[in-house]
Amino acid sequence: MEWPRLGKNKRLGGESTSFVVCILPALAFSLDMFQKTGSNYGVNEVLLSSVLGAVIFSLFAAQPLVIVGVTGPITVFNYTVYDIMKPTGVNYIGFMCWIGIWSLILHWILAVTNSCNWLRWVTRFPCDIFGFYVAFIYLQKGIQVLEHLGRGQEFYLSIVAALLVFMVAYVCGELGGSSLFRHPLRVFLKDYGTPLTIIFFTGFVHFGRMQEVDLEVLPTGIAFEPTSGRDWLVRFWDLSVGDIFLALPFAVLLTILFWFDHNVSSLIAQGSEFPLRKPAGFHWDIFLLGLTTGVAGILGLPFPNGLIPQAPFHTESLCVTKAVKEDDEDGNPVGGGYSFEATHVVEQRFSNFAQGLLTLGTMTGPLLVVLHLIPHGVLAGLFFVMGVQALEGNGITGKLIFLARDRALTPSNSPLLQIRRRSAIWYFVLIELVGFGATFAITQTVAAVGFPVIIFALIPVRALLLPYIFSPEELSLLDQPTASEFIMEGIGGSWGGKDDEKSALQQNDALRRPEHRDSVLAHPGAPRKSQEDLAELGQIQSGQSTATRRRSLERRPQRKSTP
Repeated sequence: MEWPRLGKNKRLGGESTSFVVCILPALAFSLDMFQKTGSNYGVNEVLLSSVLGAVIFSLFAAQPLVIVGVTGPITVFNYTVYDIMKPTGVNYIGFMCWIGIWSLILHWILAVTNSCNWLRWVTRFPCDIFGFYVAFIYLQKGIQVLEHLGRGQEFYLSIVAALLVFMVAYVCGELGGSSLFRHPLRVFLKDYGTPLTIIFFTGFVHFGRMQEVDLEVLPTGIAFEPTSGRDWLVRFWDLSVGDIFLALPFAVLLTILFWFDHNVSSLIAQGSEFPLRKPAGFHWDIFLLGLTTGVAGILGLPFPNGLIPQAPFHTESLCVTKAVKEDDEDGNPVGGGYSFEATHVVEQRFSNFAQGLLTLGTMTGPLLVVLHLIPHGVLAGLFFVMGVQALEGNGITGKLIFLARDRALTPSNSPLLQIRRRSAIWYFVLIELVGFGATFAITQTVAAVGFPVIIFALIPVRALLLPYIFSPEELSLLDQPTASEFIMEGIGGSWGGKDDEKSALQQNDALRRPEHRDSVLAHPGAPRKSQEDLAELGQIQSGQSTATRRRSLERRPQRKSTP
């Protein structure tokens, strides 16, 4: 990765995309943790954790395109530990610090023992289930934010604000991915529709008689100071030896979660739809993740790691694409006649580093005052936006839509039509839903801290159990490697070294499920071009949709670059 060779448009695109993708979830999660961890984690802690992840990974990571910040699963982990330890009277922040220190040691052990070679067994199957789980966690948290508001007029106004935020932001995303309006306006709606929606409805609730309603707002603190008034350096040495070793089992669970969560985020950010030229470095990055986990614990911050739902957005914003003509075997236009193929990705470190500095600037006094104006209802709407966004791009959702669609209206080029046993699709989706249900169910109990074990167990289920239920050809269509062979070759290749599945995969390479398709928090530009935009064919277009780029040359019988 290099610092120079970054054009002005790409620099601004990468910075703005990664900043928006990081800052909006961070604000929503800060409210959730503030309410559920006794005010130990707030806006400043979450923002500083995002800064730590962004700066460290942009400077030193082997793959700095990965966006690192505070995620939904770590939020669940943090408040579950709080619920478990609160009755014991143990210093919560000190206990979390020791979890971070133990996890640092475990991460480094995993790094030096080349544990990331196990990633060759990680396919879309566990990733889809985990992404489905994260999406429902977002939706659940949006509902929980509203539940805390009582049953008075502030509750009903907050519901209205949440639904309006969701609907307007969603419409902005749909318009940005449509053929309406000119291309610059669509790009603007896609990139900035959600943050502008948040700003508008923050002021909207003060219009007319609504200003008489006393709404709950995002709690903030003093600039660059911890929320609870403590020092930044945690006094972890004050804990007893027994409490120190009690933190070890929690650290094991945290390490399992981060090993899966961050590595999958890295794989998705380096997905096969992105023509990356520089290799990955999974072992070094997991070593670096251990360092940020330990430092975050010592500073009393939520532990940062890769953001899965937002993983490809930064890479998308740095893609350079070209318009290509697409015909079927009879020479008739397919999918509007044109699609967009990524030619290369501007692989650099600057945009991630810059968004870290922008996030640091958000901790200043004036901006904290502005953030303090955001009502809880608006943040609940943001959770709904993120949840629907994650569901739209999930492979489980795509298969369910295929099964529910009228067969007569199913596109003839749908890869799932190649599966002779329609029941195989039902069985596969059912297994995925069972995995999701088990993960989501345990999260609703005091045993929620153990949900990473279920996620991790999905890997051997896919590698050892599913081949007895489905044929290699069916698995190659129902499931896919998470990243390309180029990315995976550093850890021994994908698919666990099973040549039969690799062969079946190559024969059925037509499948590219809609992973992270256009959403209100993405930066894909315009995935479909209007008639006026088609006049620009042959010129370089940037930041196009993953969903339109993922189709490979081998799957097009006739395709010619437009002069």
